[in-house]
Amino acid sequence: MQAPSVGGIMLPRGNGATVRLSRGASLTDFAEKINANPASLVQVMLNLGEMVTATQSVSDETLQLLADEMNYVVEIVSPEEEDRELLESFDIEFGENEGGEEMLVSRPPVVTVMGHVDHGKTRLLDAIRKTNVIAGEAGGITQHIGAYQVATEVNEEERRITFIDTPGHEAFTAMRARGAKSTDIAILVVAANDGVMPQTIEALNHAKAADVPIVVAVNKIDVEGADPTKVRGQLTEYGLVAEEYGGDTMFVDISAKQGLHIDSLLEAVVLTADAALDLRANAEQDAQGIAIEAHLDRGRGAVATVLVQRGTLRVGDTMVAGDAYGRVRAMFDDKGNNVEEAGPSTPVLVLGLTNVPGAGDNFLVVDEDRTARQIAEKRAARERNAAFAKRTRRVSLEDLDKVLKAGEVQQLNLIIKGDASGSVEALESSLLQLDVGEEVDIRVLHRGVGAVTETDINLASGSDAIVIGFNVRAEGRATQMAEREGVDVRYYSVIYQAIEEIEAALKGMLKPEYEEVELGTAEIREVFKSSKLGNIAGVLIRSGEVKRNTKARLIRDGKVVAENLNIDGLRRFKDDVTEIREGFEGGINLGNFNDIKVDDVIATYEMREKPRG
Repeated sequence: MQAPSVGGIMLPRGNGATVRLSRGASLTDFAEKINANPASLVQVMLNLGEMVTATQSVSDETLQLLADEMNYVVEIVSPEEEDRELLESFDIEFGENEGGEEMLVSRPPVVTVMGHVDHGKTRLLDAIRKTNVIAGEAGGITQHIGAYQVATEVNEEERRITFIDTPGHEAFTAMRARGAKSTDIAILVVAANDGVMPQTIEALNHAKAADVPIVVAVNKIDVEGADPTKVRGQLTEYGLVAEEYGGDTMFVDISAKQGLHIDSLLEAVVLTADAALDLRANAEQDAQGIAIEAHLDRGRGAVATVLVQRGTLRVGDTMVAGDAYGRVRAMFDDKGNNVEEAGPSTPVLVLGLTNVPGAGDNFLVVDEDRTARQIAEKRAARERNAAFAKRTRRVSLEDLDKVLKAGEVQQLNLIIKGDASGSVEALESSLLQLDVGEEVDIRVLHRGVGAVTETDINLASGSDAIVIGFNVRAEGRATQMAEREGVDVRYYSVIYQAIEEIEAALKGMLKPEYEEVELGTAEIREVFKSSKLGNIAGVLIRSGEVKRNTKARLIRDGKVVAENLNIDGLRRFKDDVTEIREGFEGGINLGNFNDIKVDDVIATYEMREKPRG
């Protein structure tokens, strides 16, 4: 049945029917669902005062507006639900133990250490590691992979415990928000001399929200002014009642510095797990679990620390982790040893993925490479569409204060790229916690590991975001593209500097005096050794021009490896020159700096005074 025309266009009437669409859907997607012509929906949007193309990702509000106009009810499918439906379409059940009760075997508890800053979380983790170094490995180097397994003896039986070394409560909750129940038990560290502090309560609330049992480690009992009894009394107010007071929470007095009572703490974790949890998993099925940490390694490509939750992960398995996929080439434990397989609750470092998954992304093993690629591509497309749908007007940090006052934007969109997913998560959570009043929101549209790419600039241009590069730079044509599109790209190597600048911009205090202007980039084709001048780079000028006596930085695989260098010497054949233009070859001497390699990029720049306005 045809509806009365909407703005002169004949369209099917919804009659309150529900249309299910994913976040970032286009008018074409909507048209397919209601059997209409996408061009006519473009016309309807024009009549409603919105100019939208048929294939453009649009926001939830735009889809709602269109649905209301045509008497439909639009239901936006959450990413988690969409992911579940995607896996179901491949006949994969995620988060379930396959087989019956008889297939389940006990697994070690997975533990996260939380607490107030300076109360000794890191010192405790170090103490646990030291007391568990296996004989004969005392001199070995422990490889930090974001998670590790230790052994303890309880009732004359060896029991294993897996520790996740998360970068703070935020990452813990972010993993939980994505449906990844990464932790079985939380150890809450409280200093006996300080007692309960604001972050202690915050950590406690995070653990309670995740519905995990808590073991309290009362640390620093060897410090003057330590009062473990006071800690027990304070935590009673927050619902943690010690066993000796008739409650069910185990409190253990320890000294991480002296290594006192660490074994008692590990025993308390095992006893709490036995009493409160049924920790069993099927070790025979295809492996499933979560990615805890991931980064790009120069020699090995994308490496990810994964925690196997069900099944057994083996070398040669095809796996998907978030929007990354690949065949497991090799696996290592936290001591750097090669392992062939990893069972439930075992953390391993995995090599062989196509790109870097996010911390907290689910991973699963599938039968075929093709299936893995299809799942990864659909996930990547979904995230890209959702990101493109969030559109506002183009801003930079300098004019942010002006547009906020004019009421033109109510939120600051950010894209964060960094050298490791842990630092990206930490920067994101710090920025999202900035208190800048109710007038403005900070929204992170995309975050990832690696250099700033053209795709990032495209996304920033389409959604009016500011790009933040943390210990990474723009690669290829991304810099020129950012200039052409007017995208503000900021580079930082100190996390606090990024937070301070963005907070200052949001509060209208950012008044830049100088700005960095890129002059040119040179690719190193050959390295010549000179007894007098050190290493000289034989280069091809890729863009712009390189001038003598300007500042430079060295970029290797998209990452900055040296800052604040100087172009001391510049030669064309045998002649000293003051500049070399794009497309020409020449020699560059970086003064005393000699750590240069073929394929490195020398990016030159100068600081120019920027008029305040």
